[in-house]
Amino acid sequence: MFIKLFLVSLPVFFAIDMVWLVLVARNFYQRQIGFLMKSDINWYAASVFYLLFIAGLVTFVISPAIEKHSPVHALVFGALFGLVTYSTYDLTNLATLKDWPMIVTIADLAWGMILSALVSVIVYFIAMKFLF
Repeated sequence: MFIKLFLVSLPVFFAIDMVWLVLVARNFYQRQIGFLMKSDINWYAASVFYLLFIAGLVTFVISPAIEKHSPVHALVFGALFGLVTYSTYDLTNLATLKDWPMIVTIADLAWGMILSALVSVIVYFIAMKFLF
């Protein structure tokens, strides 16, 4: 079942995150941390992040929510998973990098919670409708 949930989660996560990155956050990040940004994206590293993040979301949030038949579990623990995982990056940067903007940390933590909660709930309903 993990593979099916992973394969459903992947395009849902990617689609939602691309809306954020392309339409909303691009200019925000450029203004806030453009001095740190590379001119080209390391797609290998980005791909590994997406694969690992989605594997964690399926393992720790979506599968348990399905077992419990609880979209509320998917929502709450999806948000918590996003907060914890995005905090790893953002709070470490805030603690260790000179001139790392607090507003970036706040925006990223909020986005991590929203993204993870949305993906978890959407995949939960897709799985309950079509996979079970």
